[in-house]
This record gives sequence, C-alpha cells and structure tokens, in this order.
Amino acid sequence: MVFSFLKIILTLIPFLLFSDQLKAEQVRLLILGDSLSAAYGMKQEQGWVTLLQDALKPEDITVINAAVSGETTDGGLARLPRLLDQHQPSHMLIELGGNDGLRGYPVSKLKANISAMITMAEKRDIDVILQQMQIPTNFGRRYNQMFTQSYQTLAEQHDVPLIPFFLKDIALDDKMMQKDRIHPSVEAQPFIARYMQKQLMPYLSHEEISQ
Repeated sequence: MVFSFLKIILTLIPFLLFSDQLKAEQVRLLILGDSLSAAYGMKQEQGWVTLLQDALKPEDITVINAAVSGETTDGGLARLPRLLDQHQPSHMLIELGGNDGLRGYPVSKLKANISAMITMAEKRDIDVILQQMQIPTNFGRRYNQMFTQSYQTLAEQHDVPLIPFFLKDIALDDKMMQKDRIHPSVEAQPFIARYMQKQLMPYLSHEEISQ
C-alpha cells in the first residue's frame, strides 16, 4: 500500500514540476500607456487593449492595461516600480510620450525618462517593446522631427523592438477618430487591436522568456 502511494507520488512529481515551469513561462504583457490605450471616451471593454486581451487568451497571454489618460513619461516612470512589483510582467509595451510632445516638453527629458523605464524593466529580465509615437506639428517641424526620431534612437540604443504608431493609417479617417481628432473612436478599436496583435506577436513568446 505504502509502496503504491510512493509510486504514484514519484510519477506525479515530473508533471507538477512541468506545470510550475509553464506557469513561470506564461507571457504577461504590461501596457504602459496614455489615453490612446486607456479607452478614452468609451467603456473599458470597448478599448483595443481589452479586445487584444480577448484575442490572446487562447495563446495563454495575459494583457495588463496600466494606461492612464493624460499620462506623461514623468508619470509613467514614477508609477513603473509599483506596477512591476504588482503585476510581475514578462513583457512591457511603452506607449508614452504623446502628452510630452503635446505640451512641448524637451525631447531630451522624454528620452531620459523612456531610457530609465527600459533600463528598469530589463534589470528585471522583462522584454521591452517600444511604440513609435507621433504628434501634430504644433511646435514646428524641427521639434516634430526631433520627437519622432527620439524613438528610433532609443530603440537602437537599448536594442529593443520599435513598432509603428498604431494611428498611422487611421488618423485621417473621420469615422476612426473622435471629435477631438486626437483619440481613436469606438469603431477604430477592433482595427487597432488586430494591428497590435500582428505587431506584437513576434515578440511575445515562451521561448523568449526562457532564453
């Protein structure tokens, strides 16, 4: 009787260890963003981040929406330590900087903040993905070019993926934008979710975590 019990336990141990390994390798994607990712002007379940989470459930990928309307890179950097402790992500998407640009903040400050976020995450073995951001030319062409180029520079300096701005192809479509011409509409959310799924999937894998 005792022998049979021990045999069962010994048989189950490899499966239990394998189960723990799978849990450790589960992909948890933290979205650190602003109102573009925070479902501004609509219900949370209508936003692209929630739609992305629904689409990725079969892939055993958890999406955590830490986007806050009005967020700047200052605010994102200040919140990040608590978010990393709380959610223990394996991956992080940085979708910040738009509000910095709209307020005319120095590009050097934006770059320093995002660089600090990337470094903080990578010290915890979190894979970082950077979202290219774009802004209107309110502060002139030179500032706009410096703002846009800063993301390419950061991606190269830190060797992280840079994905294209998700409003690039829909910002000029009235049906896809809210009346403020800054935030995507409810109708745009499924398109953004599909676009982001296509962009992010190459970087969200169990293999990346175990490397």
